[in-house]
Amino acid sequence: MGKRLLCTAFACLFASAASADNPIITDVFTADPAAMVYNDTVYLYTGHDEAPNNDKFFEMHDWLAFSSTDMVNWKAHGPIMKGVDFEWAVPGFAWASHMVEKDGTFYFYTTVRHDETKPGFAIGVATSDSPTGPFKDAIGKALITDDMTTHTPNDWDDIDPAIFIEENGDAYMFFGNLMPKYVKLKDNMLELDGEIKTIDVPNYTEASWVHKKGDNYYFSYACEFPEKICYAMSKSIHGPWEYKGILNEVAGNSETNHQSIIEYKGKSYFIYHTGALPPKDGKASGGRFRRSVAVEPLYYNQDGTLKRVIMTTEGVQK
Repeated sequence: MGKRLLCTAFACLFASAASADNPIITDVFTADPAAMVYNDTVYLYTGHDEAPNNDKFFEMHDWLAFSSTDMVNWKAHGPIMKGVDFEWAVPGFAWASHMVEKDGTFYFYTTVRHDETKPGFAIGVATSDSPTGPFKDAIGKALITDDMTTHTPNDWDDIDPAIFIEENGDAYMFFGNLMPKYVKLKDNMLELDGEIKTIDVPNYTEASWVHKKGDNYYFSYACEFPEKICYAMSKSIHGPWEYKGILNEVAGNSETNHQSIIEYKGKSYFIYHTGALPPKDGKASGGRFRRSVAVEPLYYNQDGTLKRVIMTTEGVQK
């Protein structure tokens, strides 16, 4: 695993790469990126792969945060929260998350596995007055539990939350595995406001993400398995969604992928993960359960469709 720097009473910081190369973080395994632009800074939130090998399963105990003002050099802010900070969750399943800010409060929506009182994966929400935490469970229970949806027989179909806030302040949470779903949130961002609805797109696996440019909404997601990233477009947050095809191909030796799309200083970026981190200082190499975040430019065609993202080892340049 990556080198740990000295722990302080407030946080344990991790070293990060200071070059444009992909992966962008090289001293710790990162996965499931979710980025947010706030006060002219990009904040990147990731899962933390700690699996001792690449042939069993994920092991993830906390979430990490990084920041950048140029998309090339990244400052590490250490773990901002542990999965077990949700007292109703079990250890080792700190999966994909998403951060948003509203009215000065930062809302951190996360995937964890619930304890035996409500078996299956669940979505929790934590809050802080800082983008780097510390974060605390905001409601003392899960926002979404497996028993609230019956679209698939598996117990991990309520994962990968992604929040989109409309210009009028209406907020929606997109989530799911095998069946894409979304639900409106109340103004307090801590309660559901209405029924959970499904989305009609082909080959959906997981990793929902919604962004908007101009009057076009874009719904991107991991499709098929091993996972590519596909996308659809709409003129409304409620669809209908018109499928546009593959945005990003299978990411090397990682069977999963998970994307985040942002615009920063007039440029668009596609953030994803791969298993491409090579061995360093005798430490373990990357792979299917030891993933690492990478970044590429994202380009639009004149008709608003997205150009296919080509994965590179050079990454983003200043």
